[in-house]
Amino acid sequence: MRRLLPLLLLLGWTSVAHATEIKLATWNIAWLTLRQTGDPDLPRGLVTRGPADFTRLADYARRLDADIVALQEVDGAEAAGRVFDPRQYRFHFTDERDIQRPGFAWRGNLRVTPNPDLVELDLRPQARFSLRRGADVTLEAGRSRLRLLSVHLNAGCREGALDRPTSECESLARQSAILAEWIRARRQEGVGFVILGDFNRRMEGAGEAMLAELNAAAPLTRANEGVSNPCWTDARGGRPFISHLLLGGPARQWADRSSLRVLVYGERDVSLRDRISDHCPVSLRLRLP
Repeated sequence: MRRLLPLLLLLGWTSVAHATEIKLATWNIAWLTLRQTGDPDLPRGLVTRGPADFTRLADYARRLDADIVALQEVDGAEAAGRVFDPRQYRFHFTDERDIQRPGFAWRGNLRVTPNPDLVELDLRPQARFSLRRGADVTLEAGRSRLRLLSVHLNAGCREGALDRPTSECESLARQSAILAEWIRARRQEGVGFVILGDFNRRMEGAGEAMLAELNAAAPLTRANEGVSNPCWTDARGGRPFISHLLLGGPARQWADRSSLRVLVYGERDVSLRDRISDHCPVSLRLRLP
């Protein structure tokens, strides 16, 4: 037994040495665009950011220090490159004309392959402000594959039943069914996956309608379950998340749940919220075998 122990330790060390740890994050940067205030494709009255705002956001991106980030509300790679250093990061966004596009930024040393957009999520593709596609990529590390889907779902149905007779809930119910189909396909594929981004939906409480439907497609782990969101808090304390990280397949075992972090902005003046974002980055570490 004494002779076997060093060998067992060596085998254990070898297994760890071949694992790849990544820091995964999601960040809705709220109308991140290089267009100027008054552009006809922007909402009336929206004040766009100036150089100082981009400098502040880039500082937060450096502090986040994530390997791969699911982004929402970003007007393409050029705008993303003002926040994430394009000498270090690569970008992919959905192929649509919307200014508020989902996508990804990832370190250039990672093997990431874009997949076709989840176009079905955009229920109103011809609308001036459509409902946005899903950005889908595959990360390969060693023997592991991780499928990632960045989403920004319909607003206006944050809690309660999905079958309420409102256009907001009806749209979110349709998007939920589309996500469930995507999850079933990943389960059949046998790959680890994460759906992350702005769901515009609180997922608290037993039997929460949307989470129950997605869990029926495949067992999921919500990384931010049981904690409140400290982003832009006041005296009332943290609020329920509407951005989430849902892990499925082998990715449920790869996640270090204790590594969940929210990068809270140092600015306390709420008048700056539109200059930064009303969403804070949420991150989690995964160890891919």
